[in-house]
Amino acid sequence: MGVGGHAWRGRDSWRQGNGYGTILTTGGSRNTHSITTRANTSHVPPRHCLPRGHHNGVPDGGAADLPPAAVCNFVCHDKCLKTVVSPCSSVAPTLVKTPVAHCWSEPIHVRRRHCNVCRKKLDDTLALKCEVCEYFVHLDCEDFVVPNCKDCAIFILDKTLPQVVQQHHWREGNLPANSKCVVDKKTCWTAECLAGLRCEWCGYTVHASCASKVPQACTFGLLEPIMLPPSAVSIPRTEVPMEAIIGVQNRRKDTLSGDSRSISEEFTSEGYKMRECEEPAMRERSRDRDEKDEEVVKVFDGNSSLQRRMFRLVTVSRAASVAEFLTAALRAFHLPQEVTSTFLTDAYSAEETELTDPLPVSKLTRREGKRPAVFLRYSGACVVCRREKGNDEGHIRVYPSRLGGTVGVEHTVLPVTSLTCVTDVISLALKKFDLPDANPEDYHLVEVMLDKGVSERVMEHGEKPWELLKVVARDSVRQMEMMRFYLQLAKDPHGSSIALFVGNLPPNLSQRQYDNILTDILGNGEAGYKYSSFGPIYYEYGSMVITYDDPDLAVRAFYTLRESCYDDKNLLVMLLPNVQPQLIPEGVQPLLVFVNVKSGGCQGLELIHSFRKLLNPYQVFDLDNGGPLPGLYVFRKVKSYKILVCGGDGTIGWVLQCLDNVGQDSECQHPACAIVPLGTGNDLARVLRWGPGYNGGEDPINLLKDVIEAEDIRLDRWTVVFHVDEKVEDKPTQTNSTAGSTSEDNTQIFVMNNYFGIGIEAELCLDFHNAREENPNKFNSRLHNKSVYVKMGLRKMVSRKLCKDLHKEIRLEVDGKPVELPPLEGVIILNILSWGSGANPWGPEKDDQFNKPNHWDGHLEVVGVTGIVHLGQIQSGLRSAIRIAQGGHIRIKLNSELPVQVDGEPWNQAPGEVVVLKSALKATMLKKTSKSKLKRRNTEPSMAGGEVPRLEVRPDPASSHPL
Repeated sequence: MGVGGHAWRGRDSWRQGNGYGTILTTGGSRNTHSITTRANTSHVPPRHCLPRGHHNGVPDGGAADLPPAAVCNFVCHDKCLKTVVSPCSSVAPTLVKTPVAHCWSEPIHVRRRHCNVCRKKLDDTLALKCEVCEYFVHLDCEDFVVPNCKDCAIFILDKTLPQVVQQHHWREGNLPANSKCVVDKKTCWTAECLAGLRCEWCGYTVHASCASKVPQACTFGLLEPIMLPPSAVSIPRTEVPMEAIIGVQNRRKDTLSGDSRSISEEFTSEGYKMRECEEPAMRERSRDRDEKDEEVVKVFDGNSSLQRRMFRLVTVSRAASVAEFLTAALRAFHLPQEVTSTFLTDAYSAEETELTDPLPVSKLTRREGKRPAVFLRYSGACVVCRREKGNDEGHIRVYPSRLGGTVGVEHTVLPVTSLTCVTDVISLALKKFDLPDANPEDYHLVEVMLDKGVSERVMEHGEKPWELLKVVARDSVRQMEMMRFYLQLAKDPHGSSIALFVGNLPPNLSQRQYDNILTDILGNGEAGYKYSSFGPIYYEYGSMVITYDDPDLAVRAFYTLRESCYDDKNLLVMLLPNVQPQLIPEGVQPLLVFVNVKSGGCQGLELIHSFRKLLNPYQVFDLDNGGPLPGLYVFRKVKSYKILVCGGDGTIGWVLQCLDNVGQDSECQHPACAIVPLGTGNDLARVLRWGPGYNGGEDPINLLKDVIEAEDIRLDRWTVVFHVDEKVEDKPTQTNSTAGSTSEDNTQIFVMNNYFGIGIEAELCLDFHNAREENPNKFNSRLHNKSVYVKMGLRKMVSRKLCKDLHKEIRLEVDGKPVELPPLEGVIILNILSWGSGANPWGPEKDDQFNKPNHWDGHLEVVGVTGIVHLGQIQSGLRSAIRIAQGGHIRIKLNSELPVQVDGEPWNQAPGEVVVLKSALKATMLKKTSKSKLKRRNTEPSMAGGEVPRLEVRPDPASSHPL
C-alpha cells in the first residue's frame, strides 16, 4: 500500500448510476467515451494537492475498466490512473499546510450536491455544510473532513503590502451549473459526481488539469474592489473558534455531537448508525453473507473508541489473511498507516491477543448475541503491559506557523527518540528552517490535532513529543495520524491587544456602573479576569468594548461573560478581529456587510451565508449579534470603505444612527451605504433603485456587483423635536422608537430619513406595530404584512375616527409662515418621494407654485390625506395627496393627543409642539446605476456574458496546488 493514495477495488461490471459515481456516455460506447468521477480530458482529477499513489485493492475479476477506491469511492478508468493526483480522504487532512476548521451548519437536507469525503450524493440524507466555504459532508462523514476551510486571517507582522501574494484556494466539485474552465473555456462541471475546481476567493472554475496553468496569485476576481484581504485581518492566537468570532451560532443538537452519538451505534462502510440489536433486514443480510462465506466484524480504534462504544463494521472473507483483514480495518477509519506499523488484536479474548493466525477471522472470540470485534493498535506499544515494544524512536512533522517570509519550507521531518524533549525539537527545527541564530526560548512548540476540527495546545519545554504520540496512539491510531507539531513565536505576532464586545447591559448607565457590573462578573485581583482597558462605551445601547493584553485572560473572560446574565438577560460577548489598514491595497474599499436575519423571513439568513462564502467572513456581520456597533468598531481604522445594509428602512436608520455615534472616532466618518431591501416598505431602497424587495431569486454575486458600480448620492437628514406642554409633562409619552433621545425638560429628539406622519396614517401604522408585537411569528412575509394593512384599513372605515377634523387639532408653520390647512385626517412630511411601500403622495410633476422635489435639496414636502379611502387611493396610484407646502423648517402645534410616526416607528404623542429642521448629521448613500459597467468573466454562469481575462498559461509544474 502506497502512503496517501486511493485503495483501489478490483474491476467490477459497472452500470450507470452505481453507488460510487455515475458514468456518463456521450453517444459512443461506454469504454471509448465515458466520464467517471474524475477521468478523461474534460473531467480530469483535481490538482489541489501533491500527487499521490493509490492503494490497490484485491482484484475480484470483471469486464469493465473502472476500479473504485475502496476508501473514498473514487472511480477511475485504468487508463486514467496516471492522471489522478487528488488525494484519498485517508491522507488528505495530513496534506493541509495551514489547517482551518469548518463552521458547520445545523444538519439539513441538501440536494444536487456531493459529499466532499465519500463522494456520494447528499440527496435524502442529513448533511452539514460549512457556513464559510463550499464544503459539504454527510453527517456520518463528519469525522473524516479535511480541515481546509478558507483561511480568512493571514496577517504576518513582517510582511508589507508588496510582499503579500494571495494564493487561490481550490475546492473540488459542487460547481455552479454550466461552469466553464477559465483556461480552455470548456465545461468543467457535472451534476453526477465531484469534478472540476473552484477558487473560494475569486470564483474561477477550472478543470483540475488546468489549475496549474492559472497564475498563482489570486486577485479576488470581480469582487476585488470590495474584498477585505485576508492578509489585512489579524486574529490573536486563542482557543476561541471561528464561529464564535464571526457570530455563527452552533445550532446542532446534543444528540448529534460528542459522546451521545456513540452509544450503541455501529459505523459501517455502507452506512452509519446501525444498532447492536440486529434488525430483521440486518439478519437477512447476515444470512446472505453466510452464503458468501463472509463475516461482519466490529473494529475499535484504540481505547477511546471502546470507551465511547464507537466502532465501524467491516465485511471480510472468512479466508482473509491478517494483512487483508488489517487493510480492511484501516480503510474503515480512513487511515493511511502502513501494515507494518499497526496490528489487530482480539477485543473479546481474555488477554487481547494479537492476531497472528493465517486465517484470523474464524479464530475470533465470539460472545452470545454480538458480532466478533477487534482492536486496531499501533505497533509502538504493547496493549497488555502498555510498555513500549522496543519502538523508542521515530519521526515527527514540524511546521512553521507563519514565522514570516524568511522560512521557505513547508515543513520538516525530524528524527526523535523517547528522550527527545520539546527544547531539542525547537533547536533542530530552527536549523531546518534556516534560523540558526534564533533564540529557542523565544519559540513554542504547539501540538495540533486535526481530528474533528482543529485543536491546539502549547507544549511544556520538558515534554517528550515521541512519548506523547505513543500515548495518543493507545487511545486512537487515527488521532495519532492526525497530530502534527507547529513551531511558533512565543510572543503573539498579531499583538497582545484583544478586544471583546460586550452587550445586553442596561442602557444609559454611567461608566462607573458598567465597570462595577463587569467587575462583579469577572472578579478583580489575581483571581479575576480584569481587563486592561475599558471603552468605547455605547451608552444608548448598553454596550462597550473591553481590551485585554493577556490572551489567556481574554479567553477566560470571553467564556465567563458568555455564560453570565444581568437583569435576567444573557450577556452578548464577541471576540473582535483586528483589521490592519496598511495592508489594504490602494483603490480597494472593503465592503462592511450588515444583515438583519429577522427581516424578510429566512432571506436574511440565506444572504448572510452567501456573503460569507463570497467575501471575507470577517467583513460580514449579523445584526442579531450586537447590532452594527461591532462591525463599525472593527472597521474604525479603515480610511475608506462602503457599507451594505440588508434589511428594511428601520434597519437602515439603525445603521445610520450608529454611524452618527461612532463617526467622530473613525477614520472614515461617512462611508457610503447600499441597500438590499428585506423589509415590508423599503421606501428608501426604492428611491435609490435597489428595488421593492429582495425575493431570493437574484444571485448574491450580482448584488455585490451592483454595489461596486453604484454611485454616491447625498441624503438629507432631519431632526424632529417633540416638546410636551407643561400641563401634561407628568404623563410620559410612550414611544416605540429607539432612535430618539430625551432631555431633562421632557423634550424628545429623533432623526428622520424618510418621512414623518401625523393622524390617520400614523394610527394605522401604530395598529400594525401593536399587532406585530403581539404575534411576531405571523409577520414573516411581505404579502402577509400588506394584507394585514388592508384589513386594518377596512376596519378603520367603519370604526370611530380618532383623527377626524385633524386640521382643527394642529397648527402648521413652514419657514416661519403659518399655513392654513384644508379639512384633513392626516398630514405627511416627506423627505423622499416614496411612502407606504412605493406610493408617491406628492404625485406627478405639474405646473404649480412648488419646485420639483428630491432628497438632497434641503427641503421637505408637506401633503395631506382626507381619510382612509384617500389613503388607499394614494397607495394604489389612483390619486395623489393634497400638496400643502415645501420648506426647510417646519413647526407643528398639537392641541390634543394624536398618533405620530417617524420612519415607520409609531406612538401616541401628547399635546405639545413638534419642530422639524435640517440635521447637522450627514449620510452618503449608494444609488444603483441603471446600466452595468463591469464586464463579467466567462466562468460561472452568473458571471457569463463578458470576456475572460487573458491568462498567461504556464507549464505544468512538478508540484500541484495545496488543499
